[in-house]
Amino acid sequence: MNSAPNPFAGDFKEIRRVLVRTANWIGDAVMTFPALASIREGLPNRHIAVLTKPWVADLFSGHPLINEVLVYESPGIHEGIRGKWKLARELKKKQFDLAILFQNAFEAALIAFWAGIPRRAGYNTDARGILLTQAVPVNGKVKKGHQVDYYRAMTGGLGFQSHPSAPSIGLTRSQLEESERILSSRGLQGEKLLIGLAPGATYGPAKQWFPERFSALADRFSRDWGARILIFGSQGDRDTASLLTKSARTEVTDFTGQTTLSQAIGLIARCRLFVSNDSGLMHVAAALGVPVVAIFGSTDPVRTRPLGRNCRVVRQPLPCAPCLKTHCPERRECLERITVDEVYEAARGLWEEAGRQRSEREPIFP
Repeated sequence: MNSAPNPFAGDFKEIRRVLVRTANWIGDAVMTFPALASIREGLPNRHIAVLTKPWVADLFSGHPLINEVLVYESPGIHEGIRGKWKLARELKKKQFDLAILFQNAFEAALIAFWAGIPRRAGYNTDARGILLTQAVPVNGKVKKGHQVDYYRAMTGGLGFQSHPSAPSIGLTRSQLEESERILSSRGLQGEKLLIGLAPGATYGPAKQWFPERFSALADRFSRDWGARILIFGSQGDRDTASLLTKSARTEVTDFTGQTTLSQAIGLIARCRLFVSNDSGLMHVAAALGVPVVAIFGSTDPVRTRPLGRNCRVVRQPLPCAPCLKTHCPERRECLERITVDEVYEAARGLWEEAGRQRSEREPIFP
């Protein structure tokens, strides 16, 4: 327990309704789950709602930590000053006692203030300290650590017990049934060995391993393991997925831009292995307990690697990496040096390790 003066510690009995402003992107939102678990543990039997962007909302729908999902429609009806004021009026009607702001932006604190939420907590970033009733300072160590620990440190600073843990996503019955329906519609019913690939990344091309190498990897998985390959990503990843599909010799099933996030979660859960750039879906797969091979280029695995015992990172530690740039001014050498053989062997090793953890190992290797 944090020993600093704290208006919440020891005073949780007065809090009945909590609003959590979560992160805007899929991977960041997944990484808030351990901190959310700390809030739920500290406030059992209280109403906890999350305020989230539409493209992230499916992560929280049906999650046992959450009672209510509220959607921040921007772009849309909550865009601009008038839209934010409208959102604040909507939130005011719900009479929240406490707002916990995982999102660092000034606007997150402003909306909570306009909504008349009496207790507003979060990191003292973006000159918003005056709007917070409990401003948690950010230290250099927290900034350099994993993003999961960044969120956990904030809730710890508010007096919530903090327990080390990796993010976890559970599946609803409807997601399981929907995934089987979709697989059946693509002729994949009954397939036991599905491998997912996520060749895109929202942040920019400096994070993206080359589509033709994903294709070669798909061919090896199909030839050596008898696997069926599924491709995942957003609408913005369609061109990358198309390049992969065209250069692959094996048949792949492309779901890029064709599913909701909820449907993608159900389908990824059916995969026995997931190979991805540093992306939101990488974190989804890891949180589902799917073995993950993560390919890192411009970004920092210290801060955003997938967590869980069945995760491996493949990267080349060059002097310029991680640069955190969206576009490489050179030739993406950090990714250029990562070979198909290297990723394949990482996948093979991970599969064998995961197999030792299963009670019944499936002998897929010759």
